[in-house]
Amino acid sequence: LKDLKYADSHEWVKVEGNSATIGITDHAQDHLGDVVYVELPEVGAAVKQGESFGAVESVKATSDVNSPVSGKVVEVNEELSGSPAKVNSSPYEDGWIIKVEMKDAGELKNLMDSEEYSKFCEEEDSKH
Repeated sequence: LKDLKYADSHEWVKVEGNSATIGITDHAQDHLGDVVYVELPEVGAAVKQGESFGAVESVKATSDVNSPVSGKVVEVNEELSGSPAKVNSSPYEDGWIIKVEMKDAGELKNLMDSEEYSKFCEEEDSKH
């Protein structure tokens, strides 16, 4: 998706003003398989760029979810507690994980755009 930024750990971020919505990419959910549980942080928790804030558990594996930006968690997607599969069916819409009030918009320069991310995934897949 064009208006998103991507981390090399397969999270996406959609920035609106100072607010950043974060989730895992379609590529990530595809590799994970059916998501059965999403571990969410508390509202008010601090997150740091590149550091884990929760986890996504699938039938295959459990993966940490890292924050693409630093800031404070202002909202978590409570619907994932009852319907974790939304991460699979709608990773960029209903399956978002947290919303963060960003501390430093400059961090976005460390992330990839959609074109760079597509290339990154192709290269990564060709290694496996």
